[in-house]
Amino acid sequence: MNRKNLIKIVLITALMTFLPVTGSAQVLIRGKLKKENDSLKVQIDSLKKAIEELRQDILLKDSIANEMLDIYEENEDKSAAGLNPQDYSPEVTDSLLNLWYLHRQVNEDNSAEGYDMDSIHFSSNVSDAVMMERLKNMNSFITLPYNETVRNYMVLYSEKMPTKMSNILGLCQYYMPIFEEVFNQYNLPDELKYVAIIESALNPVAVSRAGAKGMWQFMTNTAKSYGLEINSFVDERLDPFKASDAAARYLEDSYRIFGDWNLAISSYNCGPGNVNKAIRRSGRRDFWSVYEFLPRETRGYVPAFVGAMYAIKYSKEYGITPNSVQMPAQVDTFQIRKNLHFEQISDLVGIPVSELKELNPQYIKDVIPGNTKPYILRLPYNYSSAFIANEDSIYTHRAAELLNPQTLVSTKPASSGSSTTGTRISYKVRSGDSLGKIASRHHVTVAQLKSWNHLRSNTIRVGQRLYIYKNGGPAVSSSQTSSSQASSSNSAASQASSSDGYVTYKVRKGDTLFKIARQHGVSADQIMKYNGIGEKIREGQTLKIPKK
Repeated sequence: MNRKNLIKIVLITALMTFLPVTGSAQVLIRGKLKKENDSLKVQIDSLKKAIEELRQDILLKDSIANEMLDIYEENEDKSAAGLNPQDYSPEVTDSLLNLWYLHRQVNEDNSAEGYDMDSIHFSSNVSDAVMMERLKNMNSFITLPYNETVRNYMVLYSEKMPTKMSNILGLCQYYMPIFEEVFNQYNLPDELKYVAIIESALNPVAVSRAGAKGMWQFMTNTAKSYGLEINSFVDERLDPFKASDAAARYLEDSYRIFGDWNLAISSYNCGPGNVNKAIRRSGRRDFWSVYEFLPRETRGYVPAFVGAMYAIKYSKEYGITPNSVQMPAQVDTFQIRKNLHFEQISDLVGIPVSELKELNPQYIKDVIPGNTKPYILRLPYNYSSAFIANEDSIYTHRAAELLNPQTLVSTKPASSGSSTTGTRISYKVRSGDSLGKIASRHHVTVAQLKSWNHLRSNTIRVGQRLYIYKNGGPAVSSSQTSSSQASSSNSAASQASSSDGYVTYKVRKGDTLFKIARQHGVSADQIMKYNGIGEKIREGQTLKIPKK
């Protein structure tokens, strides 16, 4: 209802109250008011319906609002919307970026080349029958279904971007053997190596707008949780070897949760939380059943994975030839135990600094901080002899200039044993929380949490404030550490007991089937089949967990 009509109703009502009105006039006015009132009710009902539809739409979409609010709540003792500008520490900022990236990852290599892959239909001189037969002949360990969506991505990668695929094919000659060795160590399907093509087009120094880095596009928090070192000198997300190892472990963990490789690959793009939501909404546990419930960006992720694999496999049939890339055929590795600058190596060994950077992209300041711990230097085989012959001289060459103490101090990473209190955040305990869960989420120990908050037991209550320190914190006594370990051990013993072929586990508050499966290194499907149950579990329920 517009403002003019509302004023009219108010005036008519006032006139009825204060002026004598004849019976027929009253009937007329009341009829008008009733009509206006009915119209107002219709508009209110329409507004309520629109609001409800909007609310449902927001719930169906994978919004990060709730998770961002969690971060704000942890710091709500600060002013304004939870944080002051000076309180946006790297840890808090990265947490927000990590959420944004997991939910709304932007593929920087623009793999779809500007096409709307949801509506376009590519034509091809290759028939569907031939494509289907080729896909079948790939003998992939991972299920590769053929449908209209997959077909479009197969045509996209094999026919619509020949220059990009030539570059990728050239890089494959150097990087794919690295990936194959890593995935073989973990006994994972060889095909997973193609995920890196979708993530970064095999660019080892790729950076997304959200701050994800490297060939495997790790955010800082995720990278650190998988053991990658990140500090002022070193960013191992850019190291193809170590980042590949972390990616393999991430994918292995995802497969243990979902028991399906297509879902595991999807979770690499949007995070396991979004995949779990899609499973709950669909009631099924395979990619194409949950497809429409996944974030829009993730829906094309598995089809793109299939398309890239197909294009690489049948590159000759499509006339795609690898571009020449300046990567050495053979590389030697050296362990560096002193600070060393790339220019020191270049001056005395003769290798260009640009080539050193290509082989060692993890050293972001061109400095290997060997004084803190041993680090690996990779050199082309033909430079190995010169490095060995000049090694003693290399460390002293231009050291005062290139390894200026003032420069090193200004960029020196904080020591893990530092006595500084680091960045402190305030965390409000929520329903289902435990000290172990909170410690794991913030990458600290239970002993540290108890020490920082002067807790004598593992008992916490909803609404309680806990203080958590990043990058160090007040020292934790050895006695408290040992008592915490003993307490954790006793707690674990009370929750699980072993028998032949399986372990029994008592479901606790906040547990989910996928969480329990991950803790025990099995899939949720295995637990459900072993116990003859569905996905729902209840607190206090005893489950039999099959041994690996």
